[in-house]
Amino acid sequence: FACRSPACYSLAGAGGPFRVFRNQLPRRNDTYPEEPPPEEPPPGAAPALPERLGSGAALCRVCGCLGPRCCGRCRRAAYCGPEHQALDWRRGHRRCCGQLGAADDSADAIPEHNEFLFPEYEILIEPEELEFPADSTDDEQRAEDTSKDAKEQEELGAAVVAAFQSLDEETLEAMAKHETEEEKIFQIFKKRVAAEPEQIIRYCRGEGPLWVSGENRPEEKDIPNCICGAKRIFEFQIMPQLLNHLQVDSLGESIDWGTLVVYTCADSCGGGNEYLEEFIWKQDYS
Repeated sequence: FACRSPACYSLAGAGGPFRVFRNQLPRRNDTYPEEPPPEEPPPGAAPALPERLGSGAALCRVCGCLGPRCCGRCRRAAYCGPEHQALDWRRGHRRCCGQLGAADDSADAIPEHNEFLFPEYEILIEPEELEFPADSTDDEQRAEDTSKDAKEQEELGAAVVAAFQSLDEETLEAMAKHETEEEKIFQIFKKRVAAEPEQIIRYCRGEGPLWVSGENRPEEKDIPNCICGAKRIFEFQIMPQLLNHLQVDSLGESIDWGTLVVYTCADSCGGGNEYLEEFIWKQDYS
């Protein structure tokens, strides 16, 4: 879960505007079928978003969670609680409440997109390919680009030298070492992402995340143990490419991050009937 207010994204580190919950359903459960859906969708129009689960339980029109509460006027629109009922009333339900016929399902349906939810997409899962085949055409293009930029780089270098002449040697050495380490980390990030530039999630449980910077990385003491007492380990990270799909860009403050790293219980405690909160770390670009 993430806050939609850009002001909440100013600080990096633990938690912040995010909350992560884990629920481990067994393969046989009351919510999802045992077998995955076919890769190719059946012909015809895409089915509308369901307004009820197969068990008959209604879903909240705002967030899609269980909706035991219904509109007192039309008795059709369902909500998870009074907050979302009031939100939907202000944002459109008041105009159609009680005006739809019994055969019209639009009062029950969950809107495909509203100001409360982010857009929803299907996530395709594929193994990462680490091979980077050599391409002579690309090499030639890079050489040509380098020659074109040489003059600009020379002019920029002269300006930088002039600006740094007033700094003492110790300060310059510290700055150079820091910039070199940061550049190396960011180049590793860019190289791995270049293999799959559209990836929005990297899943690699038990290994390590792909950091965008050497700064603001959690130490072991920063990651709390699970409520069961087991340590939390890295499971997956959310990449900045997801921001391109969330429609959150603005001219002023905007939702932003370098990467979001999620740590979960190493023992995978809990059952399928409960949600357990896990730990998330927000790293920004340095």
